[in-house]
Amino acid sequence: MARLAFAAAGAVAAAGTAADAATVPGYSTDPLQSHLEFTGVQAGAEFKGVFHKFTAAVDFAPDAPGGSRIDVQIDMNSVDSMDKDRDTTIRGADIFDVAHWPTAHYVTRTITKTAAGFSAQGSLTLRGVTKDVPIDFQFTQTAGGAKLEGSAKLKRLDFGAGQGDWKSTEWVGDAVKVSFSLALKPKP
Repeated sequence: MARLAFAAAGAVAAAGTAADAATVPGYSTDPLQSHLEFTGVQAGAEFKGVFHKFTAAVDFAPDAPGGSRIDVQIDMNSVDSMDKDRDTTIRGADIFDVAHWPTAHYVTRTITKTAAGFSAQGSLTLRGVTKDVPIDFQFTQTAGGAKLEGSAKLKRLDFGAGQGDWKSTEWVGDAVKVSFSLALKPKP
């Protein structure tokens, strides 16, 4: 009898989770209005870069963040730090090694509401290494959909993005800040 009660409770909980997920609106990104950027330090000076190609699937409801999800795929070959020589090095075997790992992937596990907006716990896979990377973000409804803006901090060496001469932090800092602004359109 107890097993039957536990099974029934589990079925009700699963049905509730499925119903919550069904009510969370889905969004796709408008690539012309969305930006994914990073900031690093080279030779003591800050530099910025962007990824020109990425996709994000966002299922998000501000009043039900527990049933929400963000899934981002990044084309690592689309990196642009506004310096041709630096970009060649970044794409090369010692940093991103795009020949072996052409994409990076970020997916959330949990999203919670905070005083400043929202916080997500998720995993980033870069160069075949998966590590936890939390992000903080704000979600704003717009006339044509929504905007999701936020940032994260990570250490490049945690992902092996720095081999050979680039493993040292003497010339290139370990800390990297990632920021994003996603223009979201409702999925049909």
